[in-house]
Amino acid sequence: MPPNPRIGSHDHATLSRFDPLSRIICLDDFDRGFCGWTQLVGNYEDDLDAMLPGYAQHSSPMLSTIGNWDSGSHGGVDGDYVLKIATPPRAGAQNVAIKRLTFRQPGPIRLEAYVTFKPEASELRLSETDIRSFGFLFDLQGSDQAGPGSERVMPHVRFLNASDGKHVQKWQFKRQAVPIVPIGTDNKTISHYHLAPDGWEDLEGGEQRLCYNEIPTKINWHYLRFDFDLAAMQCTHFQCNDRVFDVSGFDSLRIPAMKNLWCMLNIAFFAETDTDKRAFLYLDSVCLSGDF
Repeated sequence: MPPNPRIGSHDHATLSRFDPLSRIICLDDFDRGFCGWTQLVGNYEDDLDAMLPGYAQHSSPMLSTIGNWDSGSHGGVDGDYVLKIATPPRAGAQNVAIKRLTFRQPGPIRLEAYVTFKPEASELRLSETDIRSFGFLFDLQGSDQAGPGSERVMPHVRFLNASDGKHVQKWQFKRQAVPIVPIGTDNKTISHYHLAPDGWEDLEGGEQRLCYNEIPTKINWHYLRFDFDLAAMQCTHFQCNDRVFDVSGFDSLRIPAMKNLWCMLNIAFFAETDTDKRAFLYLDSVCLSGDF
């Protein structure tokens, strides 16, 4: 890809560690701030208490230097700040950060990111099974010109690290729809908590042992790549570090299209804790690219 004079040297360094498609939709390095990532707020109408409980637990992501008590601050891959997604300190609690976009043309897209995960380092032990899972999802909907049968399509991927204190270490996906709940009385708003713990399926050959360093404050960054075709609404590639996984059996959660979400292209990352301790998912940088 030829150099773009409007891209600074730091952005070129960030981009060089990704393998983007021909068009960069966004290149988010959190040394530059939040880059449009925000809290996933649940739908409500008239009263905040109308929000489903799954969403009510969410809080805003934070910019972090990954501070800790033994070495000060860890920082990111090549800078000071990362995006930190932190759960409440309650077993099974979750938190989600989201970026909300729309697409200009339904074609191939590629999500790439450098991520790492740790529980809060509140004990002098490794705590490698304290995080239940982390993962990412898209929330997609076709054009308003798509015609009858248009769908809202939500590919979900998670790394199930542990369950009830036992190491699991495998990738999963979710296609089981969840109940849709009306919100308010004006027939304009509905909600569904699609990150509920049930309905996850194992990805074929999805077992993977990720790098998890030897003390509670050490981290190592992991590379993720997920390719998706917006025209076919199908996943075409999933990779973590050196492993490329078989996605022939992968499918997405699908529900009827909603009347005000046309051309939606939302990305989200999430974390879930397995103990009464906060779980942290850190994003160093995220690149979304497309071929259109």
